[in-house]
Amino acid sequence: MTKIEEIEHAVDLLPIEEYPQFHKWFLERDWSAWDLQIEADSAAGKLDFLLKEAGGEKKLGRLKDLLNIARQGVSGIAILHSQIRFAN
Repeated sequence: MTKIEEIEHAVDLLPIEEYPQFHKWFLERDWSAWDLQIEADSAAGKLDFLLKEAGGEKKLGRLKDLLNIARQGVSGIAILHSQIRFAN
């Protein structure tokens, strides 16, 4: 049995009332890893293209305030999906 299979088995054996605690721990661990990666990518300049693109959009008056859009009931995900273009 691989380590992953052992973990899967252990999670399967968790009492249902303990699963939310495990889930919260796992998400926080995942988010922490994501935060570290974003910080490293930012420090390495890998995200500079996003600042450049946002600056260009602002100059053209096309920068959207997602907080205000979300308050109006429009899905932020739909806005992001339709608006963001990633540089290659």
